[in-house]
Amino acid sequence: QEELVESGGGSVQSGGSLRLSCTASGDSGELFRLTAMGWYRQAPGKQREPVAAITSVGLTNYSDSAQGRFTISRDNTKKTVYLQMNDLKSDDTAMYYCKLYGWENGPPDSWGRGTQVSVTS
Repeated sequence: QEELVESGGGSVQSGGSLRLSCTASGDSGELFRLTAMGWYRQAPGKQREPVAAITSVGLTNYSDSAQGRFTISRDNTKKTVYLQMNDLKSDDTAMYYCKLYGWENGPPDSWGRGTQVSVTS
């Protein structure tokens, strides 16, 4: 099972930007290359919600709130997925988690421990 480690969170003023990174550690770079990855977030008192996802071939999907402001990308050589977040708003304040999407007869879903993003007005 891949271990996922997020980084890049912090405190930023409204309108600012952050870039989150999620790096997978494990034996199989080939596995990472074949795996869809995603970013989720969870604000205090709220359920975890999807933010963005990227397939193994680079197709992307975004939540309505992320569309147009956030960009997900991946570098398979570094086993890393990124989330570039621009024009941040106070509603973006949350713990952000990276997810590896498992599949049947393959690896299980994996989650990182999260990185905190705080947006101040």
